[in-house]
Amino acid sequence: MYDFNYLRPASLADAAKVAAGADAKILAGGQTLLPTMKQRLAQPSDLIDLGAIADLKGIKMDGNNLVIGAMTTHAEVAKSSVVKGAIPALAALADGIGDPAVRNRGTIGGSISNNDPAADYPAGLVGLGATVITNKRKIAAEDFFKGLFETALDPGEIVTAVSFPKPDKAAYMKFPQPASRFALVGVFVSKSGNNVRVAVTGAGSKVFRQTDMEKALAANFSADAIKNVKQSASGLNADIHGGADYRAHLVGVMARRAVAAAG
Repeated sequence: MYDFNYLRPASLADAAKVAAGADAKILAGGQTLLPTMKQRLAQPSDLIDLGAIADLKGIKMDGNNLVIGAMTTHAEVAKSSVVKGAIPALAALADGIGDPAVRNRGTIGGSISNNDPAADYPAGLVGLGATVITNKRKIAAEDFFKGLFETALDPGEIVTAVSFPKPDKAAYMKFPQPASRFALVGVFVSKSGNNVRVAVTGAGSKVFRQTDMEKALAANFSADAIKNVKQSASGLNADIHGGADYRAHLVGVMARRAVAAAG
């Protein structure tokens, strides 16, 4: 039997109070947590539903930054005219997550807080140099994703929004795992002035930047500029869907496609 207290706080302050409990779990879209509970792999004492907190939802521009509330669904990001106008690549990324059911329930805050190594949003955050905003502080995306399903969040800390600086150009390309549509390998590329970022998801235990490709693209932003830049297979994921060498090869393929799409 399931044995937990279901809580639906109306404010972020109330949610933070109960979220500090050692065995409490936060429910955003529930796309990972609920299946995990069904398999008895998670048995929280308290389930804290953030769905009633209006301040955690919404999409807006703040100067040159696109700000997305943590409880905004993937579908809302994908369809938003604000997102499409500011960072079309981010809208496209969101539109490629899972299937319609997942996109209409899953949220950006839930996805990044879970930090699945094959999730799409981590590449978008690191690839754009985003900032994660919580109820306590602001965290640079590169400092937020720590390891396999591990983030910089402290107990009781809740993601409230993500702020993305608007790039000059950007694109995301992924090779999806056919059943789940998670990224076997996904690469997000952005260019802002002379600054180029290349973020890779799905290949390793967490999202990472491909700095050799960044250097080559800073000098010449074209797919040809990175055709001879090889990704090392050392430390990359290997499973029934693809070995480390295969994933390393896909990093190059997806990166070149992303650059071509962005350019």
